[in-house]
Amino acid sequence: MARPRRKVDGEPIDLLLHALGDPTRRRMIERLGERPHAVSALAELSGITLTAVGQHIRVLEEAGLVTSSKLGRVRSCQLDHDGLKIVEQWLSARRSAWDRRLDALGSLLSGQQEG
Repeated sequence: MARPRRKVDGEPIDLLLHALGDPTRRRMIERLGERPHAVSALAELSGITLTAVGQHIRVLEEAGLVTSSKLGRVRSCQLDHDGLKIVEQWLSARRSAWDRRLDALGSLLSGQQEG
């Protein structure tokens, strides 16, 4: 029985994290990070059908991680690095908030050790 397709709404980060939440799509991102690939090559490398690869590519495109183009009968995909920048910015914002909290805790503990 097929799973119903879940629509992911919200911020761009929601689409990105949803897209990256699937191990097959993460492997595709890794392969596309090396060089562009034809959809048929991604299917062969992943061991899944062309239809399944097309569905994964659609999710990655909606998330802004991949672009595809068609030349003749061949559809090729390539990584869109701008999509990864959104993830980097989101992580950076969280990391800096935690760094501030940990710095404040360190200062507090240093003050207690001195006193």
